[in-house]
Amino acid sequence: MKLLTLSRPFAVALGALCCTAMALAQGNSQHFDVFDADHYDRSPSLKEMAKATIPISAQAQTVFLGRIPFNGDSGAPAASDPTQHAPLPYSNASVGAGIEGLGVGFPGFTVRYAPPDTNAAVGLTQVVQWVNTYFVVFDKATGAVVQAPTPGNALWAGFGGGCQKNNDGDPVVQYDKAAQRWVFTQFSVSTKPYLQCFAISSADDLTAPTTTFTRFAFSFGNTNFPDYPKLGVWSDGYYLSFNIFRNGFIFSGPKACVVDRATALAGGSPTMICAQLSSSTGSLLPSDLDGSTPPPFGSPDYFVTFGTNSLKVYKFHADFVVPSSSTFTGPTTLSVAAFSPACNGGTCIPQPGTSQQLDSLADRLMYRFAYRNNNNGTESLVVNHSIKTTGAASTVRWYELRLASTVPSVFQTGTLDSSDGISRWMGSIAMDHGGNIALGYSVSKGSSIYPGIRITGRSCNDSPGTTQAETTIINGTGSQTANLNRWGDYSSMAVDPVDDKTFWYTTEYMTANGTFNWHTRLASFTIGTCP
Repeated sequence: MKLLTLSRPFAVALGALCCTAMALAQGNSQHFDVFDADHYDRSPSLKEMAKATIPISAQAQTVFLGRIPFNGDSGAPAASDPTQHAPLPYSNASVGAGIEGLGVGFPGFTVRYAPPDTNAAVGLTQVVQWVNTYFVVFDKATGAVVQAPTPGNALWAGFGGGCQKNNDGDPVVQYDKAAQRWVFTQFSVSTKPYLQCFAISSADDLTAPTTTFTRFAFSFGNTNFPDYPKLGVWSDGYYLSFNIFRNGFIFSGPKACVVDRATALAGGSPTMICAQLSSSTGSLLPSDLDGSTPPPFGSPDYFVTFGTNSLKVYKFHADFVVPSSSTFTGPTTLSVAAFSPACNGGTCIPQPGTSQQLDSLADRLMYRFAYRNNNNGTESLVVNHSIKTTGAASTVRWYELRLASTVPSVFQTGTLDSSDGISRWMGSIAMDHGGNIALGYSVSKGSSIYPGIRITGRSCNDSPGTTQAETTIINGTGSQTANLNRWGDYSSMAVDPVDDKTFWYTTEYMTANGTFNWHTRLASFTIGTCP
């Protein structure tokens, strides 16, 4: 991280020199840290890098997760949740054959970590699934494997440093639809300095011998552990959120960052601008663009967290020419129906045949905060999280926000029915070009239902806040045991960029009792008939 010259004094931060810009946020002056890439290069092809990478052997282990304190918990579940509705008596979901993802029994892959941190992205002809700590590339039309399971750090073969040496996970893969490029990012934290590593493809076809990668990394120094990175693609930047833990254990607050997208796509060495928030703010998510219509020119990226019976929305406008002119403002506090995080933010999801319970990860909103600018000019954002309920240990609450001249408001809210006693959690949500919404999640019930995968959704003309009868993607046939409670830590719902209506959902499930024996599944489907 190199010193950049601005008109304001610089400060020492993150164990290295950086400069400080000022802007108004939360009613106070906000410091911005401006980083140059710690290292930068151009790679060979993926197949060449995969050949040069020696897989890292490791004993099965649980991935670190820093807990987010939530001081506004309103206690017990609301006696009556006006947003909870029985499912509509029909479903417009049309589900494809599905693809078995990485997990136990997948050729060329061994489970070494839990949870899998399952996520996927969809391009023109390929689907990439990335889990801790391998990714695989499928042919979208046939489901055939076109790039065998590959260690995540293979993307940085020959890059040097922690990105090449370590394969630490917390991975995110995205497809930049406007540029038709793939964006891979994961952290390096088992050696210092702590790094966030990026690899951006030069073309859509990941397996072509001519497809190379622009690679760069940003250093967070030796003190501030950048946990749980989440990526949002926007017109002017790649926006990220991190949960910063001082010395790896003390929550310092979330960090909102943006990488110069134009420079990265041009094959240059980009800069990154970051705003550090206080520990009184919960885990953030950046808005992530779906569809072919970009946000209005000059629109900020939106970051969201939750508070006491509220959502809190921030606006991040980046200026890479004059970083001191960047702004991070907010929050706009949006009141919502009363809720408390499921399991007090931790572990309480029951499973059949065992006293071992699963982690709800309800101390944060679930990835993604999906944005869409519909053809009629409506700007929508959807997000979800897990809340307490009187019918089961957990259920999913979802929201659609709408924007009017960058001002957000709650358009509709729904809470999945829990009167059947089934716990629903670890959701991911998105909207297609017609305004149809899809929501995927995990399910479990202590007496009878092993951890499995289901989806629901709504057509744009369904009653506000309602969802249709849920569809089972795959039933679990086993429970996670032996004091392993971690689940997730996230799932992902992506929208196909070709037709802009086919959803792709992926998460984990179990086929037998045990530990470090998870499976994953990718499901493709459509919801609704809105044009």
